[in-house]
Order: sequence, then structure tokens, then C-alpha cells
Amino acid sequence: MFDVFRSRDKAVRIVLGGLLGLVALSMLIYLIPGSGGMPSSGASTEVIAEVGKEKVTTKDVQQLIQERMASRQVPPEMMQYLLPQLIDQQIADRAIAYEAQRRGFTVSDAELANTLRGMPNVASMPPDQYRQYLEQMGLTVPDFENNLRKKLIVLRLQDIVLQGVVVSPQEVEQEFRRRNEKIKIEYAAFDPAKIKDEVKPTEGDLRATFAVSRNFYTIPETRTARLVVADPQVVAQMLKTSDEELQGYYTAHKEQYRTPDRVKVRHILLMTQGKPKEEVAKIKTKAEDLLKQVKGGGDFAALAKQYSEDPGSKANGGDLGWVVRGQMVKNFEATSFALKPNEISNVISTEYGFHIVQALEKQDARVQPFDEVKFLISGELKKNVLNERMQSLADQARAEMSKAPQNTDQIAAKLGLAVLRAEKVKNGDALPLIGVDKPLSDAIFGLKKGEVGPVTQAGGRLVVPILDEVAAPHPAEFAEVEGQVRDRYQSQEALKIMADRAKRAADLLASTGDMKLVAKTFNAEVKTTDFFGRQGAAEGLGSASYFESAFTKPAGTIIGAVNVGPQTVVARLADKQSADSGKMLAERESILLQLKSKKAEERSQLFQDSIMTKLVQEGKVKVHRDVINRILARYRSA
Repeated sequence: MFDVFRSRDKAVRIVLGGLLGLVALSMLIYLIPGSGGMPSSGASTEVIAEVGKEKVTTKDVQQLIQERMASRQVPPEMMQYLLPQLIDQQIADRAIAYEAQRRGFTVSDAELANTLRGMPNVASMPPDQYRQYLEQMGLTVPDFENNLRKKLIVLRLQDIVLQGVVVSPQEVEQEFRRRNEKIKIEYAAFDPAKIKDEVKPTEGDLRATFAVSRNFYTIPETRTARLVVADPQVVAQMLKTSDEELQGYYTAHKEQYRTPDRVKVRHILLMTQGKPKEEVAKIKTKAEDLLKQVKGGGDFAALAKQYSEDPGSKANGGDLGWVVRGQMVKNFEATSFALKPNEISNVISTEYGFHIVQALEKQDARVQPFDEVKFLISGELKKNVLNERMQSLADQARAEMSKAPQNTDQIAAKLGLAVLRAEKVKNGDALPLIGVDKPLSDAIFGLKKGEVGPVTQAGGRLVVPILDEVAAPHPAEFAEVEGQVRDRYQSQEALKIMADRAKRAADLLASTGDMKLVAKTFNAEVKTTDFFGRQGAAEGLGSASYFESAFTKPAGTIIGAVNVGPQTVVARLADKQSADSGKMLAERESILLQLKSKKAEERSQLFQDSIMTKLVQEGKVKVHRDVINRILARYRSA
């Protein structure tokens, strides 16, 4: 008997590998009990199809959906669209299994055992655990293994069908050339967006356009509201702190203002790190020469800018600013803190290289005095109470506005809050100062006229809205949508002009073959693409698929007018580049496998269709489309 695990044809092995891989995923396809995958509506025993003496029921469909969901093969939102195909495939699988059994295909116990050993989920399980594993999913061992036998039988029958897949050398060569030949086109593009500004409609044109399409224009509901705003920058300026409060905070938090010993230094570094050992002596000699220049009155900063190899400080004349202990390597730190202000060190070495160090200033550990940090403390205190103050002001404004909405402006002025007016805004429009803010917009559109809304955070501010006016949606008057009508008219006319120009340009190009004449006549810019292949893109235009027909034409062919996205292109095939036959050997194997795979897929589908047609004609397969339609309707309405 034919062995499903041995195939003489590599393409068949690839196809079978994919199909066998699906066994592990789909081995539960008919057996997993439904658990909400599809609305049941009490229809769990309806018969969808009959294959021989076997029935396919709605319970099988539930099991199918659950398996696909569990393995994440199909996103839940896509299931309603894929379910018809999945149901048809399930019936087809049963039909193929039925036909295979009629032709005498069987699977021995040994072959079944070999297949099970290749399944990661069950391969290493002892018999009891294997049984319990299936029972936990509502399966029995006989049913599970019976369905697996069917799968293997189907694969055997398909394998025989696919054995005849052959790809000729001519087909490989043809596909290689198709993939690798390239073209270059010369073109002039006509873009309606650029033509649009040429269209100058009269008021009569616009009113006529509006009259025939006025149902297209509707003004949605708009609302006018005032927004009482607590802005953090404004509120911060309102906050006052006394010297007593600042002094009290300073006394309680003195340790925050303690500074350690620190020194302000600059240096010149000549690197030895990463350089050959034989150069180190020369580098040191150069450093000692620089030291003589510095100590002889040379400008330290200028010498550092010229010679230092420290990228972090070189541009600043070697200045490292204030440093504290623990920030620098050991020898550099010891030297820096040992120097007196303005004193220059000798040449010292670290793991980076040779340094000349100068201490500019030194400060011992100390607590910064109150006057030095008074401003910082003031800012800190304001920051701590700002949010609380903003919330307090917004809450107070809302409470007073709710009692006397007519006094909103006065209430805001008293509290130092700003009042902004949002005039006739649609839900989702940008609001003054705030911009687009969905929570605030939703709050405004949830109010009744005269009602005060909740305190809402928007754009880093706190806002209290009050609704002044509501304008219901209504058919638009011309004056309300004149701008939209103008844009619509110009866009439509630009398309007409573009189509006319492109046709006349294509006719001129066809009669003269002169692209420059076309450009001059129609004031168009002529461009030429780089070479591109069928699977690539034409530079500046898009997918090569727009010019698929050009690949089969000789260079110089007039392509004519081609719609490329919103624009129309008048083009000529400027040049062709044949496939490099020297590269065919490197690509031959992959092309061969892909062509075989494609043929195998086509043959498999034909095989499946022929079996279904044959069995339906013989009355061995009966499909109840009315039941399937009811299932689909229930599923889509769930």
C-alpha cells in the first residue's frame, strides 16, 4: 500500500508537510464540544449534510468554530465571513474521506501509532493520561482516533492525485524572465488636484450645483457654550506665599539644601586609550610640553580647544563645571580636590590618558543659606498646592454657576478664571484654547440648554462648561455650505478637464510619438522612472501593476492614458531590461518549488471539486442549504 509519509516528488512532500501540519491543529475539528462559539438556539442536532450514511450536524459546526477560535486561526470578528467556507470545507473533507474509504484506503494501527507519536500534545503521554487528556475536552479515544484515521486516508488519496505535478524547464525559465525583466517608462501626469485651482465657478454655477445635490448637504447639530477655565499658569500667579511660610519650609527641610564638597575644574586630555603602547611615551611628552605652555602663561581654554581629546569638554575650553566626589575616576578626583583655586596640576595619568587639571573654584560641604534657595522654595510650595487650588476654584465656580447660571461671567471674574466662548461647534470640533478633546466635547453635547456641566480636565486645564444654545440638525442653506459646494464643483470639473486633456494628450502622443510635444502642448512635466519589475513600483506613480501590459511590449510602445490613483498618466515605454540569465541558476530551485506548490494547490482544489460533484450526482452527498442559511443568519445576528 502507498505510504503517505514517502513521496518521490519534492513538491508533493511540501504539500503533504503542510497538510500533515494541519492534522495536529484540526484533529479535534469534529469532536470538541461547542461552548458558545456559535448561537445554538436549540439547533444542536440539525443536519447540515449527509455523506453516505454519516451526518454532518450543527454540533459539528460548533465544534469547528470552537477549534478555530481556540487555536486563534481566525479572529472572532472575521468568523461570520469565513463560516460559509469553513462549513463547505468540512463537508468536502467528509466527502473525500468517504471516497477514499470506497476505494479501499485504510490506516493500520501501526501507522496510526506512528502519527500519534509525531504529535507533541500526546506523544509522550502514557495511556491513562492520554485518555484523561481527551476526556477533559469531552472526547473519547475511539472517536478521536477514528477521525484521525480519516484525515490520514484523505491525505493518502490527495497524495496520489498530487504525484503527477510536473513543472517543465520552459515554465521555470518563463517565470524567471517574467519576474526579472524590467521596464522604464516616460510619462506626463495629469493631476486633478493641480487642475482644481483653474476652475473658476460663478455664483450661478454653484447655486445650480447646490440645487441638484442639496440633499447631500446637511448641517449637524451644533452647540454654543461658555467654558470657564482654570489655567495652571494663571492660577500659579495668583498663589501667594509669605516669608514666614517659606522660612518654615526651609527650616523643616534644611537637609534638602545641603551640598557636598565640590570643585569646579577644567582639563586638557591627551588620550592613550585604544592607542598602541609604543605611542604612549610620545603622548606624555606632548602633554608635558602643553603643561609648560600653560604654566608659562598660555591660555588654558584656547589650548584645551585646540589639543584636548575629551569630546565632552573640548568645545568649552576643557570646562567640566562643578563636580563632587564619586563622579570621576580615582586619580583625577584626588588631584582635583587637592588643588587650590586656580592652581594647575602636573601631568597626571588615568585609564583614559594624560591630563592637565586646573581647579577654578572650591566649595566645602555646607547648607545653602535661606536667601539662596528662597525662590526655589516658593516654586516648590506653589507646585504642591497648585492642583489642589485649581480643583478648589473649579468646584467653587461650578457650585455658584449651578445656582445662578446667568452670572457665569461675573463668577469667573471674581475667582480669576477665564471665560471662553465655543460658537456653534459640532461634536468633535476643536474648542477654543483647548483643541480637540473628546471628553469635554461629550460633556457639552450631554447638557441641556442652560445646564452647567461637570468639571472636566482638558488640555492640562480644568474646564466647567455651560450650554447656551442648541441648533438642531437641518438641511443646509446655500450660504451655510457655499465653501463645500465650491470644493465639490471644482473637484468634479477638474476630473472632467483632466480626462479631456489626458485623452487629447494620448491621441497626440499616439500620432507623433513625441513626448516633448505633448508636454509643451499641455504644459505638463515629462518624467522618466527608474527601471522597475512586475513585483516592484514605478517611481513616483505606485504599483507596477498599473503598467502590467507594458511588460509584454517592445521599447518605444505608446502605453497611452492610464489611471494611476487619482491622476491619469500618458506614457511611453522608454526602455526594457531583459532578465539576467546568469542569475537563473541561483533562483531556479525556489521558482521550481513555488510553481509546483501553486500547481499542487490548483490540482488539489480540482480534485476536491470533482469528488464533491461526483458524489452529489450519485446521491451520496446531500447538502441542506436551508439549514446552513439558518445557521449563518443566527450567527450573524448574535
